[in-house]
Amino acid sequence: MSRTGNPTATRIAAARTRRRAGSESNVETADEEGLHAAFVAHGGELFGFARRSLGDNGLAEEAVQETFMRAWRSRHRFDPGLGSLRSWLFAIERRAVIDLAHKRSSNGTDELVEDPATVDSQAEQAMLGWQVEEALRRLRPEHRAVVQDIYFRNLPGREVAARLGVPEGTVRSRLFYALRSLRLVLEEMGWEQ
Repeated sequence: MSRTGNPTATRIAAARTRRRAGSESNVETADEEGLHAAFVAHGGELFGFARRSLGDNGLAEEAVQETFMRAWRSRHRFDPGLGSLRSWLFAIERRAVIDLAHKRSSNGTDELVEDPATVDSQAEQAMLGWQVEEALRRLRPEHRAVVQDIYFRNLPGREVAARLGVPEGTVRSRLFYALRSLRLVLEEMGWEQ
């Protein structure tokens, strides 16, 4: 209890202490405060993914709500060592979207724009994209720049070297180490391909 005897004040003080400690260690948590922060930070992305997958704003809102309900119920299973809270939430939402698509198709009340197999495929592609994005964020900046220029901007090694002001051999070396690091990070995140 706090000095005032107010349990709410005690909870707020404890949350502030955790927040300060969390900002020093930068570890994501799936507790009430962590999930609230995740909702603020990633709720829009989760809604956008659900809306694109389901083609319906109401169902997208339901998918986001279901995602956070499932996250709350299974918060003890979140392991920040395996991936970010964002990736974990998108994995949960993927399953929620699939469940909602199947529920909608079994009700027979609304006609699906796309069949559930397509939704499943799109959801899988989106999850893979988010995993790769998260893995790229974990690379050193100079390695990430080379991967982005060569693979995503489709620039030749010579042009990348000129743009970065380094020899072509350095670009090739950075690319080699970046791809090796990406593979390791993706394996740690459960990548099975």
